[in-house]
Amino acid sequence: MELKNSQRIVDEWIKTHGVRYFNELTNMAQLTEEVGEVARIIARRYGEQSEKESDKDKDLGEELADVVFVVLCLANQTGIDLQAAFDKKMDTKTKRDHDRHHNNEKLK
Repeated sequence: MELKNSQRIVDEWIKTHGVRYFNELTNMAQLTEEVGEVARIIARRYGEQSEKESDKDKDLGEELADVVFVVLCLANQTGIDLQAAFDKKMDTKTKRDHDRHHNNEKLK
């Protein structure tokens, strides 16, 4: 996924359709709400909770995309190059966790 391009697309959408970005605190609250919707689907569909009839039509992919959208908004409005941050994080995790998970007895 090219995050830089995704950030640009979201920025253009906001400027064309959204008028302006919500402030950072509002977007953080929205992110929390969207993550909660993802958690609800996963808990009921893949966890031990029973799925309500009203939840059966919920699209996990759509809810995950909502999370990504708000994350991209937050990155844009705080001046974060999310692609650079993601690449750095993957490099750090690769170096740090190279053998860690293979040596974890709990995962065998």
